[in-house]
Amino acid sequence: MTPSSKSRRALGLSTLAIHGGVEGGDDAPPVATPIYQAVGVAQNAMLVERRLAAMEGAEAAVLTASGTGATALALLALLRPGDHLLASAWLAGGVHKLLTQEFDRVGIAVTLVDPLESRGWRKRLRKETRAIFLESPVNPTCRVLDLRPVSLLTKELGLALVVDSTLAGPINFRPIEHGADVVIQSTTELLNGHHDAAGGVILGSAPVIDEARDKMALWGQTPDPFACWLLERGLKTLAVRVSRQNESAMRIAQWAAERKEIKRVHYPGLASHEDHATATHHLDGYGAVLGIELAGGARAADRFVRRLSLWANAANVGGVDSVVTKHGSPDGFVRLSTGLEEADDLIADVEQALK
Repeated sequence: MTPSSKSRRALGLSTLAIHGGVEGGDDAPPVATPIYQAVGVAQNAMLVERRLAAMEGAEAAVLTASGTGATALALLALLRPGDHLLASAWLAGGVHKLLTQEFDRVGIAVTLVDPLESRGWRKRLRKETRAIFLESPVNPTCRVLDLRPVSLLTKELGLALVVDSTLAGPINFRPIEHGADVVIQSTTELLNGHHDAAGGVILGSAPVIDEARDKMALWGQTPDPFACWLLERGLKTLAVRVSRQNESAMRIAQWAAERKEIKRVHYPGLASHEDHATATHHLDGYGAVLGIELAGGARAADRFVRRLSLWANAANVGGVDSVVTKHGSPDGFVRLSTGLEEADDLIADVEQALK
């Protein structure tokens, strides 16, 4: 019996990350998957799709050329002109623009909801509402949303719940286990993990994935064969990478919480974090990403980022290299994504940059 023919729980996630998606046949597959560098051959993509679906507990998956493309295609597979989407107001910049500007052009109305508002989702429902979309954990603030009340609402009303869980990945968080119908990931980040290939993935039921796959070809989001090969290679180390990153990020967050130069640490693994209880219930690990607010504000953040030597100033998170990104709000906010370097070395670099 091949790994893909077993139930997802029959094998551990770290085993699925290496062997999941391999289909039957008398010949054993090669240890290193060959690359099929031809646009008409989809072997690499199909293997990775089956593997990710097994890890997430989804019926099917489809790869796309980008994370934003995955978001767009997933929602376009569920919505039609005249439909209404409820979306969390806590969204990354590109997705926020996609929903608030571009969806209006195709006749899909979008209402942004404060996810912490009591009964906020129910209050803004319309008879045309077909889906709810949210991101958790939230980038870059590291807020973790409770899916339980949202999923109860969507199940009650027959709506689709779509969750972007890019910051966590399937090792730390599997939204389908908490009531989500469709999961979106930017494979550019944690899943690939090496800062060298862009992509996205949509996971869910077969009918939704089939619809998204049709739109993928029409909207020019077909993934590059080499990017699929790099993603498959990166997945094999996903579990050990995530374990190390979870551990290092927690150490850094605990250390940073004691520094007078840092006004606030945003990391759900800390007991002081406002979503710690929710994160503990939903997540198997608290993730590689944390945010810090420097007491000196924006000028201190500029100086801090310039002085770092081990943390690269880059946008994509979750990779083997530690990266830092300065954000404008709140004042002095810096996002840190912990890589695989020694935690003591990363802490020492942050300490000298603070001075």
